[in-house]
Amino acid sequence: MLIDGTSAPQQTTAADVQAAAARISDSILTSPLHISERLSQATGATVYLKREDLQAVRSYKIRGAFNCMLQLSEAERAHGVVCASAGNHAQGFARACNELGIAGRIIVPKTTPRQKIDRIRHFGGERVTVVIDGSTYDDSSDLAKRYAEQTGALLVSAFDDFRTIAGQGTIGAEIAQQLPEAPDCIVVPVGGGGVLAGIAAYAAEHMPGTRVIGAEPEGAASMIAALTAGHPVTLETVDSFADGAAVRRAGEATHAIISELGLEVDPVPEGRVASEMLSLYQVDGIIAEPAGALASAAVGAPGTDAPVPVEPGSTVVCLVSGGNNDISRYSEVLERSLVWEGLRHYFIVDFPQEPGALRRFLDEVLGADDDISMFEYVKRSNRETGPAFVGVTLGHAGDLAALLERMDASPLQIEKVAQDSPLFRMFV
Repeated sequence: MLIDGTSAPQQTTAADVQAAAARISDSILTSPLHISERLSQATGATVYLKREDLQAVRSYKIRGAFNCMLQLSEAERAHGVVCASAGNHAQGFARACNELGIAGRIIVPKTTPRQKIDRIRHFGGERVTVVIDGSTYDDSSDLAKRYAEQTGALLVSAFDDFRTIAGQGTIGAEIAQQLPEAPDCIVVPVGGGGVLAGIAAYAAEHMPGTRVIGAEPEGAASMIAALTAGHPVTLETVDSFADGAAVRRAGEATHAIISELGLEVDPVPEGRVASEMLSLYQVDGIIAEPAGALASAAVGAPGTDAPVPVEPGSTVVCLVSGGNNDISRYSEVLERSLVWEGLRHYFIVDFPQEPGALRRFLDEVLGADDDISMFEYVKRSNRETGPAFVGVTLGHAGDLAALLERMDASPLQIEKVAQDSPLFRMFV
């Protein structure tokens, strides 16, 4: 049984958001706004970070889950509930099940980090059953819908329900209360579109001069595809790096609101997100998951390659949507960041069958600040000579041109491996 039946609202208004704020006030934290000195200096704007990573479940998703489930009747609660999630919605859902005494089933994709799965089980206790199935969020969503149809359980959507949208929109109501004047811009990460739709629905009435902009993973830009087509479409493939926002198909309800309000949604390269995750951690002391770093990764000064350029002197709020990052993923985060920043490159080097070939590569081809980050012979049976897959980390991104010139002048046969090459994906 779907939760969007006749008892569910068929739109989200600012009044719905305000009612949700009162309804969930005892279940959530009013997350603080922190000024980011780093981003403010880089842009000339006053950039605030809305710290939803500080919620009990380290994500804003707790808002929508509680707002939905607090409105269920006793009869609906008796049916039990089910959801699909890449991890964050599941944690809010699990906590709501435990506190409200509702039996729940949670289906998460196989790509969900172990850290998130452990936290789901922690928050849900004996009230929830966790099922790990499906290659993507959308696969898990299909399984959850099928389970609801077969058992009569109520499907609590991660984003495509007006009650969920209203719950997420309470972030906008908090921002309006926390600042003396409405900000010029609020930048929001986009997966299925629930939090963008909710904040924008509230802002349209109470902060009409504020631009609400979506930041969507470039490799999973389902909302951008929906806005282009005029309706939600299913992407053939998605990059699951920003797992909390890697949605193959945008929501019907969320698309309707975002389209009607004419909101801007911009793609953010995953490598840029990885670099922002590292900056948040190393400079600001904030542990953000990939989806949590989307909004702040998008902003930059005018004239740069920033997806969302912000004007000097303006006031900007970036939503740090979640902090559920598995520490084991930091090697991938660092790799993506280095590749994005032009510091790491990969080559196929064919070493001749003669002594000293590797030494000449080190002495004559590599620069003084360059380092070998990976060295793997392609032909496993030959450890002495032949082609090798070589990763090089540059001291400065601008050193690449000189490196390529030395490679061209070298007698060695060297081929740069493109990022879209199957060989690149095989080794990296």
